[in-house]
Amino acid sequence: MEVEAGKYAGIKKEGVAGKVGAGQNQIRISGVNKYYGRKQALTDINLTIQQGMFGLLGRNGAGKTTLMKTLAALHKKQSGTISVCGIPIEQAKEIRGITGYLPQDFSMYPSMTVEESLDYLGILSGMDGNLRREREEMLLKRVNLTEHKTKKVRALSGGMKRRLGIAQALLHNPKVLIVDEPTAGLDPEERIRFRNLLCEVAEERIVILSTHIVGDIEATCEDIAIMNEGHILWQGTVSGLLSDAKGKVFTININKKFLAQVKKDYIVTGMLVQNEFTTVRLISDKMPTLNGAEVAEPNVEDAYMYCLYRNGCELGGGAEE
Repeated sequence: MEVEAGKYAGIKKEGVAGKVGAGQNQIRISGVNKYYGRKQALTDINLTIQQGMFGLLGRNGAGKTTLMKTLAALHKKQSGTISVCGIPIEQAKEIRGITGYLPQDFSMYPSMTVEESLDYLGILSGMDGNLRREREEMLLKRVNLTEHKTKKVRALSGGMKRRLGIAQALLHNPKVLIVDEPTAGLDPEERIRFRNLLCEVAEERIVILSTHIVGDIEATCEDIAIMNEGHILWQGTVSGLLSDAKGKVFTININKKFLAQVKKDYIVTGMLVQNEFTTVRLISDKMPTLNGAEVAEPNVEDAYMYCLYRNGCELGGGAEE
């Protein structure tokens, strides 16, 4: 199955240029490169991020965390320019003052209670006592942890810890909130609760959601970028991404004995096994040479996989990773 577009040659920039907003409510990234020794982690990154929810989608190792830490002024870039709400990224202290960051591996002292951990972080941030206590009370209520404020951090569930992480990231009322893989490992109920919380928070600020979980992007973001191996492959809207994949997704019912060959020949995004037959969902630039193949309406996962495929990314043969 040949890939017509060369690797990274088909970068899509749909919708971004049409948005106009003040620099005070934007993150602007232009020509940014980042190296770890001889390894290039970020390559010529260009993005404009507006107020609201912005999704950064990519596989593990795509460079998302490196970009997030660079935007939070925790890593230094080698070249290019970044401004966060009008502030150059080189002014690291000012950037950190307006940015809240929730890393994937967020943790607090396990022997502290929820309210003690928030108070401790507020003190480290140099917040005034009255303001600190007012913000702590408000945020615990907002993340639905008021009833658990005397509970030790080590006794919290994974979802509660992530919600505590959001509370600490919002403690100083930042203009920008960056969350890295926040729902990984959460059960469905906690994932939905957490996504809803992010959407509420995004009404007041820029929120960047970095994830490899397509469902998180589909449920929360309209503006997105897709990243792979340190490159931005695509940027625009979810609807634009779906439009690109229109006419490229197909379904077919096949006998299970032909499944291995289909997975070898096509990128399979879904399978439903029914007795001796399997309904296969696959991606192809042309109508598959299989009897009974029908065009299907793409979903966001299909469109994401088609974007990777179109840009020549190695997909490992079918749906298996």
